[in-house]
Amino acid sequence: MGEMDFQMAQEHDGTTFRDYTQAQQRVRDFYRENHAKQTLEFVLEKKEQYLSLNRKTMGIWEAMEALNVLVDESDPDTELSQVEHNLQTAEACRRDNRPDWFVLAGFIHDLGKVLTMFGEPQWAVVGDTFPVGCAYSDRIVYPEFFENNPDSTHPVYSTKFGIYEEGCGLDNVHLSWGHDEYLYHVCKDYLPTEALYPIRYHSFYSAHTGHDYEYLMDDTDKEMFYWVREFNQYDLYSKADEPPKVDKLRPYYEELIGKYFPKEVRW
Repeated sequence: MGEMDFQMAQEHDGTTFRDYTQAQQRVRDFYRENHAKQTLEFVLEKKEQYLSLNRKTMGIWEAMEALNVLVDESDPDTELSQVEHNLQTAEACRRDNRPDWFVLAGFIHDLGKVLTMFGEPQWAVVGDTFPVGCAYSDRIVYPEFFENNPDSTHPVYSTKFGIYEEGCGLDNVHLSWGHDEYLYHVCKDYLPTEALYPIRYHSFYSAHTGHDYEYLMDDTDKEMFYWVREFNQYDLYSKADEPPKVDKLRPYYEELIGKYFPKEVRW
């Protein structure tokens, strides 16, 4: 969750989280670095580095517990641990009688943040995502910071379609590197497509909230973004100060994990 979605959350039903002004400079500094360094070359290097999934083997709950040391620099609105936020999201889905794969997606959607365990800086793990290799949308949070990105003046990468073709499909589009894309590749052999889309694109706010980059989508993307938008309300508006009871909920989620995933997963 980034600044754009935090501002939206403040406006939803009058909900107020911790004082945004206290975290504003931290978030600005995060996006200044993120936007300057997330180039097409960088993204391709990270995909080459990580998508063979040969770093570690561990279970889903083990990975979840490893996240508890992470404080997300792009997220100004919660004091909860990562596992508590993920449980809040999943429990909100469950209360609305969403399918179990939807609930599971809610529980694991931020699990790609284990990239920090492998030494990745937060600007390469968290925050709102956006396409690289084509022009940056003004709907991306802090678009002015792209002026420090060398791709912003590239003769091809700075054009509307860049290296892509109209309607090519998002599977053929490189997004800024981070936890969404990484987790998608960890999960793609285990979960249905409807669950994979929210995992892969829940931070792609300029598309699912701003309705930008639709000219790069194919028919499947446009259909599946229904689930991304349905999911967004749970990721965005489920946060609260009262932490969920992890020990009480753990048996249910361990059983749900076991329905879809093996005991150990490649990372």
